Amino acid sequence: YSLEGEQSEQNENFASLGKNFIIALFVVYALLAIPFRSYFQPLVVMSAIPFGLTGAVAGHFIMGINMSILSIIGVVALSGVVVNDSLVMVDFINRYRKDGYSAFEAAMQAGPRRFRPILLTSLTTFVGLVPLLLEKSIQAKFLIPMAVSLAFGVVFATVITLILVPTSYMLVEDFLQWKNRYRYRVNHL
Repeated sequence: YSLEGEQSEQNENFASLGKNFIIALFVVYALLAIPFRSYFQPLVVMSAIPFGLTGAVAGHFIMGINMSILSIIGVVALSGVVVNDSLVMVDFINRYRKDGYSAFEAAMQAGPRRFRPILLTSLTTFVGLVPLLLEKSIQAKFLIPMAVSLAFGVVFATVITLILVPTSYMLVEDFLQWKNRYRYRVNHL
Protein backbone atom coordinates (compact mmCIF):
# COMPACT_ATOMS: atom_id res chain seq x y z
CA TYR A 1 0.00 0.00 0.00
CA SER A 2 1.06 3.58 -0.38
CA LEU A 3 -0.21 6.93 0.78
CA GLU A 4 -1.85 8.90 -1.98
CA GLY A 5 -3.64 12.17 -2.43
CA GLU A 6 -3.16 14.86 0.19
CA GLN A 7 -0.98 12.70 2.46
CA SER A 8 1.39 11.88 -0.41
CA GLU A 9 1.62 15.54 -1.39
CA GLN A 10 2.28 16.56 2.22
CA ASN A 11 5.10 13.98 2.51
CA GLU A 12 6.67 15.36 -0.67
CA ASN A 13 6.39 18.90 0.70
CA PHE A 14 8.03 17.91 4.00
CA ALA A 15 10.86 16.15 2.18
CA SER A 16 11.45 19.10 -0.14
CA LEU A 17 11.26 21.61 2.69
CA GLY A 18 13.68 19.58 4.81
CA LYS A 19 16.21 19.33 1.99
CA ASN A 20 15.95 23.04 1.19
CA PHE A 21 16.25 23.94 4.88
CA ILE A 22 19.51 21.99 5.15
CA ILE A 23 20.84 23.75 2.05
CA ALA A 24 19.83 27.10 3.56
CA LEU A 25 21.67 26.24 6.79
CA PHE A 26 24.86 25.52 4.82
CA VAL A 27 24.49 28.80 2.93
CA VAL A 28 23.95 30.71 6.19
CA TYR A 29 27.02 28.98 7.66
CA ALA A 30 29.13 29.99 4.65
CA LEU A 31 27.84 33.56 4.71
CA LEU A 32 28.75 33.83 8.40
CA ALA A 33 32.12 32.09 8.09
CA ILE A 34 33.42 34.59 5.53
CA PRO A 35 33.15 37.81 7.59
CA PHE A 36 33.98 36.05 10.88
CA ARG A 37 37.01 34.32 9.32
CA SER A 38 36.23 31.38 11.56
CA TYR A 39 34.77 27.93 11.22
CA PHE A 40 33.52 27.88 14.80
CA GLN A 41 31.83 31.25 15.29
CA PRO A 42 29.08 30.53 12.73
CA LEU A 43 28.27 27.41 14.74
CA VAL A 44 27.98 29.57 17.87
CA VAL A 45 25.60 31.90 16.01
CA MET A 46 23.55 29.00 14.66
CA SER A 47 23.44 27.13 17.98
CA ALA A 48 20.25 28.97 18.98
CA ILE A 49 18.24 27.59 16.02
CA PRO A 50 17.23 24.33 17.77
CA PHE A 51 15.94 26.34 20.72
CA GLY A 52 13.74 28.34 18.37
CA LEU A 53 12.28 25.04 17.20
CA THR A 54 11.65 24.09 20.83
CA GLY A 55 9.81 27.36 21.37
CA ALA A 56 7.75 26.80 18.24
CA VAL A 57 6.66 23.34 19.40
CA ALA A 58 5.88 24.70 22.87
CA GLY A 59 3.85 27.51 21.29
CA HIS A 60 1.75 25.00 19.36
CA PHE A 61 1.17 23.09 22.58
CA ILE A 62 0.20 26.25 24.48
CA MET A 63 -2.16 27.43 21.74
CA GLY A 64 -3.62 23.93 21.23
CA ILE A 65 -2.76 23.89 17.54
CA ASN A 66 -1.40 20.89 15.62
CA MET A 67 1.88 21.23 13.74
CA SER A 68 1.41 21.52 9.98
CA ILE A 69 3.43 22.29 6.88
CA LEU A 70 2.86 26.00 7.53
CA SER A 71 4.23 25.52 11.06
CA ILE A 72 7.43 24.16 9.55
CA ILE A 73 7.60 27.10 7.14
CA GLY A 74 7.29 29.34 10.20
CA VAL A 75 10.23 27.49 11.79
CA VAL A 76 12.32 28.12 8.66
CA ALA A 77 11.53 31.84 8.87
CA LEU A 78 12.22 31.73 12.59
CA SER A 79 15.73 30.44 11.95
CA GLY A 80 16.63 33.67 10.19
CA VAL A 81 15.40 35.82 13.06
CA VAL A 82 17.21 33.68 15.63
CA VAL A 83 20.43 33.88 13.62
CA ASN A 84 20.12 37.68 13.55
CA ASP A 85 19.85 37.88 17.34
CA SER A 86 22.85 35.59 17.81
CA LEU A 87 24.80 37.47 15.16
CA VAL A 88 24.33 40.74 17.06
CA MET A 89 25.73 39.07 20.17
CA VAL A 90 28.78 37.46 18.54
CA ASP A 91 29.61 40.61 16.57
CA PHE A 92 29.54 42.61 19.80
CA ILE A 93 31.90 40.13 21.48
CA ASN A 94 34.29 40.28 18.53
CA ARG A 95 34.31 44.08 18.52
CA TYR A 96 35.01 44.19 22.26
CA ARG A 97 37.88 41.75 21.79
CA LYS A 98 39.37 44.01 19.13
CA ASP A 99 39.24 46.82 21.69
CA GLY A 100 41.58 44.81 23.92
CA TYR A 101 39.18 42.99 26.21
CA SER A 102 39.71 39.31 26.96
CA ALA A 103 37.25 36.77 25.56
CA PHE A 104 35.74 36.32 29.01
CA GLU A 105 35.31 40.06 29.63
CA ALA A 106 33.78 40.56 26.18
CA ALA A 107 31.37 37.63 26.62
CA MET A 108 30.34 38.88 30.06
CA GLN A 109 29.63 42.36 28.67
CA ALA A 110 27.71 41.09 25.63
CA GLY A 111 24.54 40.02 27.46
CA PRO A 112 23.92 43.23 29.41
CA ARG A 113 25.02 45.53 26.56
CA ARG A 114 23.01 43.82 23.83
CA PHE A 115 20.04 42.90 26.03
CA ARG A 116 17.85 45.83 24.99
CA PRO A 117 18.36 45.61 21.19
CA ILE A 118 17.89 41.84 21.15
CA LEU A 119 14.85 41.98 23.43
CA LEU A 120 13.24 44.83 21.46
CA THR A 121 13.77 43.03 18.16
CA SER A 122 12.15 39.89 19.50
CA LEU A 123 9.30 41.61 21.32
CA THR A 124 8.37 43.73 18.31
CA THR A 125 8.31 40.57 16.18
CA PHE A 126 6.08 38.84 18.73
CA VAL A 127 3.75 41.82 19.20
CA GLY A 128 3.50 42.25 15.43
CA LEU A 129 2.27 38.66 15.16
CA VAL A 130 -0.27 38.88 18.02
CA PRO A 131 -3.12 40.21 15.81
CA LEU A 132 -2.69 37.21 13.50
CA LEU A 133 -2.52 34.83 16.48
CA LEU A 134 -5.81 36.20 17.81
CA GLU A 135 -7.57 36.37 14.42
CA LYS A 136 -10.78 34.34 14.23
CA SER A 137 -11.63 34.72 10.53
CA ILE A 138 -11.58 31.70 8.26
CA GLN A 139 -9.24 33.42 5.79
CA ALA A 140 -6.50 33.81 8.42
CA LYS A 141 -6.83 30.35 10.03
CA PHE A 142 -4.31 28.71 7.72
CA LEU A 143 -1.61 31.29 8.58
CA ILE A 144 -1.94 30.95 12.34
CA PRO A 145 0.35 27.86 12.67
CA MET A 146 3.13 29.78 10.89
CA ALA A 147 2.62 32.78 13.16
CA VAL A 148 2.66 30.55 16.26
CA SER A 149 5.99 29.00 15.19
CA LEU A 150 7.53 32.38 14.56
CA ALA A 151 6.14 34.23 17.58
CA PHE A 152 6.77 31.64 20.29
CA GLY A 153 10.04 30.49 18.76
CA VAL A 154 11.40 34.04 18.78
CA VAL A 155 10.50 34.61 22.42
CA PHE A 156 11.99 31.31 23.59
CA ALA A 157 15.12 31.64 21.47
CA THR A 158 15.73 35.19 22.72
CA VAL A 159 15.96 34.07 26.32
CA ILE A 160 18.28 31.24 25.31
CA THR A 161 20.37 33.49 23.05
CA LEU A 162 21.18 35.87 25.87
CA ILE A 163 22.65 32.98 27.88
CA LEU A 164 23.70 30.36 25.33
CA VAL A 165 25.61 32.45 22.82
CA PRO A 166 28.15 33.99 25.24
CA THR A 167 28.55 30.60 26.94
CA SER A 168 29.06 28.82 23.60
CA TYR A 169 31.53 31.51 22.56
CA MET A 170 33.57 30.85 25.70
CA LEU A 171 33.44 27.08 25.15
CA VAL A 172 34.79 27.53 21.63
CA GLU A 173 37.51 29.88 22.90
CA ASP A 174 38.52 27.40 25.62
CA PHE A 175 38.64 24.61 23.05
CA LEU A 176 40.80 26.67 20.69
CA GLN A 177 43.19 27.60 23.51
CA TRP A 178 43.43 23.95 24.56
CA LYS A 179 44.09 22.91 20.95
CA ASN A 180 46.85 25.53 20.58
CA ARG A 181 48.51 24.44 23.85
CA TYR A 182 48.32 20.81 22.76
CA ARG A 183 49.87 21.61 19.35
CA TYR A 184 52.61 23.60 21.06
CA ARG A 185 53.46 20.69 23.35
CA VAL A 186 53.46 18.19 20.49
CA ASN A 187 55.64 20.40 18.29
CA HIS A 188 58.15 21.08 21.08
CA LEU A 189 58.71 17.53 22.30
